[in-house]
Amino acid sequence: MSRRIALSVVAGAVVLAGAGAFALAYAGDQAPAPALAHSAVHYTAPDGGRDGSLSFTTEVSAPSGVKSLKVLAWPEKSDFAKKRLTAGEMAAVESATCTPAGGHTVRCVYRAPVSAADAASSPHGAWHIAVLATAEDGHTTFDTRAADFTVA
Repeated sequence: MSRRIALSVVAGAVVLAGAGAFALAYAGDQAPAPALAHSAVHYTAPDGGRDGSLSFTTEVSAPSGVKSLKVLAWPEKSDFAKKRLTAGEMAAVESATCTPAGGHTVRCVYRAPVSAADAASSPHGAWHIAVLATAEDGHTTFDTRAADFTVA
């Protein structure tokens, strides 16, 4: 093998090894998106002059910490079901209250009162909870059906 070919092969191997090392180092620096666990929703209809309530709880974990959790309840028979809710639309909705639960995990709770007028004007049937979890490092997790409930 000529000296020129041998040098080309060695140079190519060095470039490929360097690119592979860079790719592995870059991939290692990428923190995972926030993870949701133990999500639950509870809906109580207004009754006898008393307001009802909607309560959603979940645990969110992110290595960099959790910045926020946005929550939106939406009816299955709505425009969101047809055109698909987006993460951008979620930025303007209400936030859950989150408290430390150990390590990189927070327990988030969202509560909203449901008046008799709200219940009367809301579609009956299946509803879903959409969430947008944002980590301190900017990574996000968007779930349009984190939990489901029924309005009778």
